[in-house]
Amino acid sequence: MAEVEGSGSLPQDIDQAQELLARGDYIAGRDLSTVVYLALHMARPLLLEGEAGVGKTEIANVLARTLGRDLIRLQCYEGLDLASAAYEWNYPRQMVAIRVAEAEGAISDIGSNLYSREHLISRPLLRALEPHGNGPPVLLIDEIDRADEPFEAFLLELLSDYQLSIPELGTIKADSPPIVVITSNRTREVHDALRRRCLYHWVEYPDFATESRIVALKAPGSADRLRRQLIDFVHRLREQDLFKRPGVAETIDWANALVQLDVVGLDVGVVDDTLGLLLKYQDDIARIRGSEAARLLAEIQSGSFA
Repeated sequence: MAEVEGSGSLPQDIDQAQELLARGDYIAGRDLSTVVYLALHMARPLLLEGEAGVGKTEIANVLARTLGRDLIRLQCYEGLDLASAAYEWNYPRQMVAIRVAEAEGAISDIGSNLYSREHLISRPLLRALEPHGNGPPVLLIDEIDRADEPFEAFLLELLSDYQLSIPELGTIKADSPPIVVITSNRTREVHDALRRRCLYHWVEYPDFATESRIVALKAPGSADRLRRQLIDFVHRLREQDLFKRPGVAETIDWANALVQLDVVGLDVGVVDDTLGLLLKYQDDIARIRGSEAARLLAEIQSGSFA
């Protein structure tokens, strides 16, 4: 995969891959840095699975920023089709072309021109295969598990050969393959055929030390004591039987909110008032608010941070 003059160059070893992510304010372990390095140099799609909020999508954003590439994002959802994901024909423009040909008496010649590139509307997957002035883009296929299984089958050609076959036009192949990052929250299993075409990594919740570094970076106004308390509280929350455990994004939001509120230390009142920044379902909030929050805080204040 070619490097781009004047932009961030591809890392030449795993340490440089880790530094590349760090330049984008992404703190990654060596295991994640290794698979990122391999995906870049082997021109293979990278499939990232993990709980929502652990930072999977951010990896694509960071790669685009630090490498100076365009980011093309395809947000998956149930019912996603080719017209939204790959391409569609510009029917109004085709109708205008037909009327012009009729007026000029050249209707017999219009057929071959109707299905040409000038009448094709590029959606994210096709745009990722087209030339970009700053080098191959980063293609983010976000939350693939939300799309229907037949859509995965359509992706196989793109992920194998970095090309799309358009029946009316032919095959469009990338001159240089894009950097492809696919994320899944594992709400359903992704098919084996797609997995085989990708390098795979499970993104875990960070440990206490790593999350502390992340919060210090993303919420620099948080004092050490408050940061230790809130991360310990979040880690204990993740051990509870919740419908949706808080991710790193929620930890960062909570830390910034507590700084905004001039909080210097956690107490039950502060936790109860701000639980909505950590937990996004009322049943989870009701379970933790009050006595359970007090119990968790007592464990923290008794002496052992996570």
